[in-house]
Amino acid sequence: MSGVLGDFSNKFKIEKLKIFETKYWIWSLRPYQTTLGAGILSLKRECVALSELKSDEFCDLDNMIKVIEKTLKHAFNYDIINYLMLMMIDKQVHYHIIPRYKAEVKYFKKLWTDSSWPGVPDLAGGTLSKDELSEICLYIKENLIFNK
Repeated sequence: MSGVLGDFSNKFKIEKLKIFETKYWIWSLRPYQTTLGAGILSLKRECVALSELKSDEFCDLDNMIKVIEKTLKHAFNYDIINYLMLMMIDKQVHYHIIPRYKAEVKYFKKLWTDSSWPGVPDLAGGTLSKDELSEICLYIKENLIFNK
């Protein structure tokens, strides 16, 4: 894969951190965990503007959001979820999915704090090892709740 989509996929390790995919969208774990369970929801074809989405892709987006929210609620019991579509640097249609937590949560032998609650999330996030990212990714996959 090359071009904008290839660069984007490599930067965010989309295939390595993939949680779930549909015909048009891929949900993957963010390499830098802004908050526990932070992810990327990206369109599978190269596309630089939301206005260029096709109706089937919009319908599929609706299904994907339901899977993401139900799964993350079940897995981590977030308080609210933020979807950020910035595309300032990465010119590919995608959303940063940021579960938000009022209080500290403990998972994977670690305390997680949403340090910018209730303000705008700090997208820098923490650096985790490959093993830690794999553990979070696997846990989310094990807690997948499909749209019903």
